[in-house]
Amino acid sequence: MRQHLAQQYDEEESEINITPMLDVVFIMLIFFIVTATFVKEAGIEVNRPDAATAVKQEKANILVAIGPNNDIWIDRRQIDIRSVRPNIERLHAENPQGSVVIQADKESKTDTLIQVMDAARSAGVFNVSIAANEQ
Repeated sequence: MRQHLAQQYDEEESEINITPMLDVVFIMLIFFIVTATFVKEAGIEVNRPDAATAVKQEKANILVAIGPNNDIWIDRRQIDIRSVRPNIERLHAENPQGSVVIQADKESKTDTLIQVMDAARSAGVFNVSIAANEQ
């Protein structure tokens, strides 16, 4: 009888309970997902001009890219100049503290840049910046 109880006790002792470890791992996974920051991209690679007074913009959440052929990109989608304002209004409604950063290519026309800036201001965003590379 004692031998049977000792064998049963040994079997219970040799079992490893991994439930607390899985709980900790799951909580860490949730923590990293919630605290992760995701980089927003405009959608195309832009050859920005150089500027000696370029300053890094921290809270830029609305990125607008103007390509060398004056094509406009927001949220990895190419859009028409007439739909810039509604897109910026929608993105600004999601984050009212954000700003607009326009990434204009060196070869793009100033007219397109001015139209995008005007659309951003008419959408209610007055914190508009133009991206440039630091020298």
